[in-house]
Amino acid sequence: MNRLQTRPAPAITVTTRGEVTLAAPDYARTKLLAVLEKLDEPVLAVRVKLTQEPNHAVAKPSTAQATLDLNGRPVRAHVAAATMQEAVDLLQDRLNARIARVRTHHRHHRQHAERPVAGQEHRPQRRVLDAEERRIVRHKSYSFTRQTTWAAVFDLDAMDYDFHLYTDAVTGCDSVVHHDEATGDYRIASAGTAPETEPGISVSTDAVPELTVAGAVSRLDLSGLPFVFFTNSETGRGNVLYHRYDGHYGVITPAD
Repeated sequence: MNRLQTRPAPAITVTTRGEVTLAAPDYARTKLLAVLEKLDEPVLAVRVKLTQEPNHAVAKPSTAQATLDLNGRPVRAHVAAATMQEAVDLLQDRLNARIARVRTHHRHHRQHAERPVAGQEHRPQRRVLDAEERRIVRHKSYSFTRQTTWAAVFDLDAMDYDFHLYTDAVTGCDSVVHHDEATGDYRIASAGTAPETEPGISVSTDAVPELTVAGAVSRLDLSGLPFVFFTNSETGRGNVLYHRYDGHYGVITPAD
């Protein structure tokens, strides 16, 4: 007997942006229900966002994002494709992979970190804007719960992030974990004492720069990287400035 026969499926909230076809939300619900059918854990909420980029020059104009509340644990996937149907199909596959990763972490009892899922080909294409057009349009500020290295990797995987900013539970230092495309490992940079390493996790030995937000913008533009981790010279805390998919910047800072 499957999950949907024993427990009612949660409502799947679908929002759209742009010229999304009328059939797409129902197709997304059908695909998400197929994901839920395989789960034994209670699913408390499901949110899906479908976006159709109006720029026909973009190679992957259809994006789909889903977040599940899996018994109190958020699990997220974010994908892009040439068509909305392809994006929703890819979203289903990616979400299944994220859930499997969450279960793998639990099963190994935090003994080691496995290799991240290879490739970033599912990511939306970032819009290219001239430097004078770019603005910091989103400022996220979080009151971080201190985390172990393993827990930070767990959140990176569960939420399908490119990077995850956290405060290390052992060292008390602001740190960031991300995927190292060169080695296939997870990689950590710390604005202070480096954490102890674990199998599959490398630790950067490069000094974290102390910058203003304006200085971080200049460094990000020159580096060509998707984000820059820096110590904010005004607050003394670790911040991340990153390229958003709409071509502008976002910045993440600790709240305290």
